[in-house]
Amino acid sequence: MSPYGPVAIYLAVAFVASLAFCLLPGLAARRKPNAVKSQAYECGVEPTSDVSGRFPVRFYLVAMLFVIFDVEAASFYPWAVEMRQLRLFGLAEMLIFVLVLAIGYAYVWKRGGFQWR
Repeated sequence: MSPYGPVAIYLAVAFVASLAFCLLPGLAARRKPNAVKSQAYECGVEPTSDVSGRFPVRFYLVAMLFVIFDVEAASFYPWAVEMRQLRLFGLAEMLIFVLVLAIGYAYVWKRGGFQWR
């Protein structure tokens, strides 16, 4: 068996499993539609009106900023673990990384990205 054999088997099993997970629920589900099932469900609250107007995207901006800075914080761990082997090159690399993120942080702060209105 070639070295790529296990990888091919893994990909085939993953493809078949994902296909089964997508198709089987639709085939096995009961189909009894009614008016109550067709209504929108809003956390147990009866819908009072149609959604109209603009939807505020401020929450998504804050969420994206959180993800960006969370990934930045998570990248410090591998650097800290390998700090002794990386020596001065690793320190310089991390300082450049932090500088780029600090510039982005300052830009978002100046534009008011962290203020909830």
